Amino acid sequence: MLAGILFATCLLISNILASKIMMVGPWAAPAGVLIFPLAYIINDVIAEVWGYQKARLIIWAGFGVNVLAVLFFSAGIVVPSAAFWTGQEAFATTLGSAPRIVAASLLAYLLGSFLNAFVMSKFKVLTRGKGFSVRAVVSTLVGEGADSLIFITVAFAGIFPLNAILSMIATQALIKTVYEIAVLPLTIWVVKKVKEVEGIDTFDYSVSYNPFRLKEI
Repeated sequence: MLAGILFATCLLISNILASKIMMVGPWAAPAGVLIFPLAYIINDVIAEVWGYQKARLIIWAGFGVNVLAVLFFSAGIVVPSAAFWTGQEAFATTLGSAPRIVAASLLAYLLGSFLNAFVMSKFKVLTRGKGFSVRAVVSTLVGEGADSLIFITVAFAGIFPLNAILSMIATQALIKTVYEIAVLPLTIWVVKKVKEVEGIDTFDYSVSYNPFRLKEI
């Protein structure tokens, strides 16, 4: 439950931060990359300790939380402002992402998160549970790569020039992957401690994985 709460919290914060485009040296990237990689790390922990079914459930729950946030952000923007309040424009700019940005974010999140958990779990089957470090990095490369490609392309194609879009895709994917590698020792420690506390590793090596189903048959 705690892991799921942290996962959803990271997603909500990252979507708010994404309204700002920051500079990393000479490269531009959404500010959401400051925290979004943590969601992938938590995703790795859930998939490693509790298995793919729980990871998939948390991904769908995170999707629902994000949709709910978008609906209430929109409602908060639309309701009439108090006459003495002067922050409406800033409020709407920060929380009122265009429908295209919202769609890009949700689509990228779903596909990227599912790919991350799916690759992580498949590799665990192939390695019989060994090589967590390699599995975590490879799954992040696939998931973050897909997330960055989908989000930047859907959100900004036709708005920014192609070279800027390619640069943002590469920068965002690189930052997230480097982030994952940098905190890998912490991720390994967390996985080890959680397994010790839980006293279990419920991963089923015989199960056949369908990425998007809420339950396995």
